[in-house]
Amino acid sequence: MTFDGLGLTPEVLKVLSDVGYETPSAIQAQTIPPLLEGRHVVGLAQTGTGKTAAFALPILSQLDTSQKTPQALVLAPTRELALQVSEAFERYAARMRGVHVLPIYGGQGYGVQLSALRRGVHVVVGTPGRIMDHLEKGTLDLSELRFLVLDEADEMLNMGFAEDVETILADTPDTKQVALFSATMPRQIRRLAEKYLTDPVEIIVKGKTQTSANITQRYLIVSYPQKVDALTRILEVENFEAMIVFVRTKNETETLAEKLRARGYSAMAINGDVPQAVRERTVNQLKAGKLDILVATDVAARGLDVERISHVVNYDIPTDTESYVHRIGRTGRAGRKGDSIAFVTPRERHLLRAIEKANRQPLTQMQMPTVEDVNVTRLSRFDDAITAALASGEKVEMFRDIVAHYVAEHDVPELDVAAALAVVAQRDEPLLLDASADRPAARDFDDRAAGKQRPERKQRGRSDVPMATYRIAVGKRHKVEPRQIVGALANEGGLGRADFGHIDIKPDFSLVELPAQLPTGTLDRLAGTRISGKLIEIRPDAGPPRRSSYAGAKKPRERS
Repeated sequence: MTFDGLGLTPEVLKVLSDVGYETPSAIQAQTIPPLLEGRHVVGLAQTGTGKTAAFALPILSQLDTSQKTPQALVLAPTRELALQVSEAFERYAARMRGVHVLPIYGGQGYGVQLSALRRGVHVVVGTPGRIMDHLEKGTLDLSELRFLVLDEADEMLNMGFAEDVETILADTPDTKQVALFSATMPRQIRRLAEKYLTDPVEIIVKGKTQTSANITQRYLIVSYPQKVDALTRILEVENFEAMIVFVRTKNETETLAEKLRARGYSAMAINGDVPQAVRERTVNQLKAGKLDILVATDVAARGLDVERISHVVNYDIPTDTESYVHRIGRTGRAGRKGDSIAFVTPRERHLLRAIEKANRQPLTQMQMPTVEDVNVTRLSRFDDAITAALASGEKVEMFRDIVAHYVAEHDVPELDVAAALAVVAQRDEPLLLDASADRPAARDFDDRAAGKQRPERKQRGRSDVPMATYRIAVGKRHKVEPRQIVGALANEGGLGRADFGHIDIKPDFSLVELPAQLPTGTLDRLAGTRISGKLIEIRPDAGPPRRSSYAGAKKPRERS
C-alpha cells in the first residue's frame, strides 16, 4: 500500500514525497481513511508507530484555511511532545499556503501565544494545563473546532490531567470529530471514549518487535547540530568493518554521505530515488569491501543482507519501533556479533523509551568519544601501520638503505629521519586532535520514568545547587504520585527532571524540593497548575530554618 490510495490531498502527498515517506505504517494505513470519512477513532498503539502522521495528514487534508479560529486541537501530555507534534504539522503543511500551527505549553510566555491567537491559527497543539488557562481567560476560542485529538491519553491521565481533559472535551462543540490514541486502554480511558466518542472505529496495532541477542544496542544523547561530529568520532573509535547509517529522508542521505566523504570516509547514499541498477552496484561495492559506509533510508535498505555490516547507526532515530527492529537487523547476521548505536536528541527521549518498552530490552547509554579517545585510537592505528610495514620484507630493506644513506650524508639521527618521514606521510592532516576541540556534550540526563532520577544526577544536583522545599496543596487523599507532580511542575514551570529533589507526599499536601533560586516567573507560571483537577497553590514551605533561609526565598505564609 502507498499513501496515494488513502485519499489525501495532492499538497499533502507532495510533502510526503519531499520528505521521503513511501509507504504508510500500519497505524497510518488503518487510521487515515476513517478520519477522512469523518468517523471517530480510538487507536491503541505504542509511541513510535507513526501515529502523529496518522492524525495530522487527514486533518491537514480537510482544513479550511479561510477560517481564522482554531479548527483542530491536539492535546499532548508534555511540552516536548506538543512541540514535536506541532513541528510535524508544520512539516506536513509545507506545500499548503497559509496554514498556521501554534504550540501552547507551560514555560513559554503568554505574549507569543496571545499574539498568534489574535492573528488566527488553524491547528493548536498544547498541554491540558495551559489550554485550560487560555479557556478560562477567554483567549482561546474553540467554538468552531472541527477536530480534537487526544495523543498519549494514558500518559495524560497518569500525569493528573483527567479532569482538565474532560473539561476541555465538554466545552468543545458536539459536532467535532474526536481521535483518541493511547498505548494502553485502562478503564478510565475506556470510559472517556464511551462518553465523548460516537461510534468510534477501534484500531489496534501490535508491534512485532524482537531484536537479536547478538546485537549490542547503545544510544547517545546528542543535539542535532552535534550529530555529524558525533558520527565522525564514533567512526574514529569504533572497530567497524562496514556500517549502515540510517536517516529519515532521501535528501539527508546525499547530504550526510557527502559530508563523510569530505572527511575522508568511503561513503555512498542509497534511497528511493536512486535507480535500481545504481543501488545494486553500491551494495556490491559494500560486499566487496570497496565501500565502508552506506547512508540509507528504510525503504532503500529493506532486505539488505551483507555479512560485512558490523555496525548500524540510527543517525535519525525512527518514529516506528518496527522500523528500529528492521534497521538494526541489518547487522548481527548469520550468528555474527553486531553493534547498534542510536542518536537521540533531548526531545526524542520518549521514542527511546517506546523502543525499549516494545523490545522489553534497555539500551545502554554511551558518551560522546572524547578527543583523548580519538587520539588513543589514532596512535594505536599508527603503531599497527608501522608493525605491518616492518613485516613487508623487501620494501623495508630498500627504504632502510635509503634512510642509512641520508643519515650518513646529513649526520642526522635515525629517529629524526623516521619522524620526518611520518610528517611527510601525514601531509597536512594532523595525526592527533587538539584537546580544545572537545565541546560539552548534550545535556546528560535521562528521564525514563517521571519522578525517577538516576542517583548520581540527583546527588550531584543537590550538592551543586541550593535546594528549597515547596508546599503544594495536593496529597495522598487526591491520589497523586511523584510522577504526576514531576510531570505537572516540569511541564508548566519549564523545569528539568534534574531540578527535582526529594518528594514527600502527605495526606493533604506534598513537599517538593526544587532549586532555591527558581528562574524568574516560575512560581507565577505554576500558580494556575492543577494536579488531579485541583490547584496546587505552590508556595515555599515554612519548614526547618535551613529550608527557607536561602537568598531569594520568599517569606512563607502561615500554614492553613
